[in-house]
Amino acid sequence: MARLGVFTSLAAYQGRWLRGDLVAGLTVWAVLVPESLAYATIAGVPPVVGLYAAVPALVLYAMLGSSKHLVVATMSGTAALSASVVADVARQGTADYVAMTTALAIVVGVLGVVAGLCRLGFLSSFISEPVLKGFIVGLALTIIIGQVPALLGVDKPAGSFFEKLWGILGELGEVDPTTAAVGIVALVVILALKRWAPRVPASLVVVLLGIAAVALLDLDDHGVEIVGSITAGLPDVGLPDVGLSDYLDLVGPAVGVLLIGFAEGLGAAKTYAAKEGYDIDTNRELVGMGAANLGSGLVSGMVVNGSLSKTAVNGSAGARTQASSITVAVLTLLTLLFLTGLFEQLPEAVLAAVVIAAVIELVDIASLRRLYQVWTGPLGRIYKHAARVDFIAATGAMLGVLVFDTLPGLFIGITLSLLTLLYRSSRPHVAELVRADAGLWVDRERHAGAGADPRIAVVRVESGLYFANADYVRDRVRALAHDPVRAVVIDAETTPTVDVTGAAMLVTLRTDLERSGVRLLLAQGIGQVRDVLRKSQEQSGLPPAYASVDEAVAAARAVLDGAASGEPG
Repeated sequence: MARLGVFTSLAAYQGRWLRGDLVAGLTVWAVLVPESLAYATIAGVPPVVGLYAAVPALVLYAMLGSSKHLVVATMSGTAALSASVVADVARQGTADYVAMTTALAIVVGVLGVVAGLCRLGFLSSFISEPVLKGFIVGLALTIIIGQVPALLGVDKPAGSFFEKLWGILGELGEVDPTTAAVGIVALVVILALKRWAPRVPASLVVVLLGIAAVALLDLDDHGVEIVGSITAGLPDVGLPDVGLSDYLDLVGPAVGVLLIGFAEGLGAAKTYAAKEGYDIDTNRELVGMGAANLGSGLVSGMVVNGSLSKTAVNGSAGARTQASSITVAVLTLLTLLFLTGLFEQLPEAVLAAVVIAAVIELVDIASLRRLYQVWTGPLGRIYKHAARVDFIAATGAMLGVLVFDTLPGLFIGITLSLLTLLYRSSRPHVAELVRADAGLWVDRERHAGAGADPRIAVVRVESGLYFANADYVRDRVRALAHDPVRAVVIDAETTPTVDVTGAAMLVTLRTDLERSGVRLLLAQGIGQVRDVLRKSQEQSGLPPAYASVDEAVAAARAVLDGAASGEPG
């Protein structure tokens, strides 16, 4: 079971961090409140449900999570997933719909806590860093394009990234000039303050200016959309009014919701952990995310997850620890009690500008370009297009998110990553070696001038030897055993594992080569390889093994010289 620490980000807290955490908390609060209202609407529940979810989610993740910067609250992706799941079991606008939305959060929470305690965080290893990078870029672009309609005052189109983009282009003739002016000015001010006055909480400044502008200039009377009415007060605490069978029906869909929420939160957490130089514990992330959802469900909230946009706001505003999230939770609680009227006057265009400015730095095209450049001539000759395995996986995840939405995009990236890995594993590089001046055996392609005995081919299989690549390795070695080669030495130093199929292949290869008058020898097999070969049922037919390549070559040369002089081999 996983070990849990409590509020680990606050350990050894330094007083000089307090200002940054408080400012970041204020800034995230200014973004979280209107976003939570909007995302609750996406989920098909009353707007205030988004605020109900935020308070326990922020506190419980800060208590149990491992990231110092991740903000856990409602998000558009999981809100949309929640709507699609609950729509299959209840009709929107009814009390049952709200209850099932809350029940979904509880099921997701239980699954997350159980998965974390059972140390299933290792499953995140199957989501590689390039896949996460592509996923984050695609998700950031999706968030940005989703905010553009509010920024310009046009209708928000539905569909994928490209469908939304095409819809927005078609709406450009309907742009509301006042709304667009407010949104664009807000975006420019935020970016300018970040560029030339990074210590100023740009997002908070712009939010307050937007609220003041509405109050002083009556912008809402000139076509500028504002957040509108928010119900005040605290929620009921307890389980929703649903049966056990309803909970069980939600388990399958909840796994998908947990996976996408965990992937998005993990991507955001790792992004900022890498910037600040600390590590993320995936098991604690699962527990923290699960506890956040469980807490949300118990106070009539909805599904929550690590928020990419709000984490970006948090990090850029100067947060150092989860004290910023606790600040946001306190402010959100106060908002529910006393301050709902303040955010009713916030222009939606200003909110969109804050989100876009926070997320735009995560559209890291330069990283994708660097992944594409990880390629060399030898790699290309060995693995063909699969030589760019990381770029393929990252691009696949990004395009999957942009074309098919978040969950399919993540699965596409993971699938491409595994397929290219399997392809490369099934076709390992079989290098022909020559002895360099320093006595090392090196790849002939990289040391063309090194000398070698033309009668003896020394080869190296740069992979484990198992069922998926045994035939390919056999064919490559046989191809290298051409005239005048009369002996082949396989350097097994870079072959870390072998299975029974690989051992049987070596027996078959020895027989095939001996029919052509070519001897087969093994050298430098590591311990577990020697163990498997020793235990193999084909042991009697295996090639002779030597402690080093030099010993194997010397033995082969002695046999060949003896055969040339007529002596017994």
